[in-house]
Amino acid sequence: MSGARRLTIYEPFRSIFYAPQFVALYGGHFAGEGLDVQVETAGRGVTTTGALIDGHAEIALGGIMRSLDVADRGGPSLPHFAAVNQRNGFFLLSREPRPGFAWADVVGKTIVSFAEAPTPWQCMLTVLRKHGVDPATVRIERTLPLPEALAAFKNGHGDFFETGQPFTERLIAAGAAHLVASMGDATGPVPFSSYMTTERFLRDGRDVLLRFTRALYRAQRWMTGVDAKPIAEVVAPAFPDIDQAIRLRAVTRYLGQDTWARDPILERPGYEYLQQILLDGGFITRRHRYDDLIDTAIARDVVGDAARRS
Repeated sequence: MSGARRLTIYEPFRSIFYAPQFVALYGGHFAGEGLDVQVETAGRGVTTTGALIDGHAEIALGGIMRSLDVADRGGPSLPHFAAVNQRNGFFLLSREPRPGFAWADVVGKTIVSFAEAPTPWQCMLTVLRKHGVDPATVRIERTLPLPEALAAFKNGHGDFFETGQPFTERLIAAGAAHLVASMGDATGPVPFSSYMTTERFLRDGRDVLLRFTRALYRAQRWMTGVDAKPIAEVVAPAFPDIDQAIRLRAVTRYLGQDTWARDPILERPGYEYLQQILLDGGFITRRHRYDDLIDTAIARDVVGDAARRS
């Protein structure tokens, strides 16, 4: 891509949950802004926040909880500037059909949960408490990486399995598990994933961030005007190992629960709700100011400019 500004983004893991990123990439929106975006997936020993702090990436995709965690430990501010997901993207599956599922059904049971990030677990704790279930009465296991956790569940370990896509659709299609709860519906609207950067790049790279966010917003607007099939087709290059039918079902389910943010603005109420979830779960020890970790100036400029042009 001759003459384009090369930009490296770190993502925590590859997921259809991050479809807006891949619509912006493979739909040509980043290229339309003169950006040559390279997406790298964090591996063991490499975190999205670490990639930013060490200078390996200028932008990272992940939960606000990652910046809250760094700030809580006295680290540098890593502000989030553009929303991607507005719902939890995980699902609770049961080994047996449970047509009348109630949250009390998990008492005394084992939930094999997601070990790669703490936000799904923290949201689970909040949902349990909201439904009158003491989390101490449920065994929530977060010790195994996803491939091993999936294998363990398939081999009979645990009563419930909390996972995202495409694993939810694969397990359901194989008859190996049954959907009992969408954690997106159970948790409610929450800014689950967004783009973050360093304070320095927020200041010195504003033009690049404006172009990046314009591309993202065009992808978001396109996604709100189509059904699941074109989205599943556009993101296909990012998921060569996912069967077309499974990919379509995953996108359909995410679209149906309003998973993806419709614009890049990270509003205060969602931030405060997420922060309360993390405080209640003991993941962070104190409150952090919205203005210290969220910057909406770029997103508001992009949305406002688009409105004036329409």
